[in-house]
Amino acid sequence: MLSWDIMPEAYICDAVRTPIGRYAGALAGVRSDDLAALPIAALRKRQPTLNVELIDDVILGCANQAGEDNRNVARMAALLAGLPPSVPGTTVNRLCGSGMEAIAQAARAIKTGVTLDDSHGVPLSG
Repeated sequence: MLSWDIMPEAYICDAVRTPIGRYAGALAGVRSDDLAALPIAALRKRQPTLNVELIDDVILGCANQAGEDNRNVARMAALLAGLPPSVPGTTVNRLCGSGMEAIAQAARAIKTGVTLDDSHGVPLSG
């Protein structure tokens, strides 16, 4: 059993988000993985010393995927943003709470020491 005394802290080191769209608005023609790749690429540019090989997972909140967008948006966004194929992706759909749930899942993985490959504890999420 884990003790709260020894659990590591989880920190948000940097943050970028996508714009908020409206139904049939200006972003209607943009695929969700293309849109999600933009903040990942921006984070890479803002954190040039980050070794992307240490990223354990990309956890992305994305609500209401349908049609062509009905796939693992996080994985596709990671690849489109230039992350190596060794970095997996997890897409979370909790409707309006998807981004917060993605962050909660990443924090939980860090605090419990359970990452995808039990190695670094460096997820990208939101």
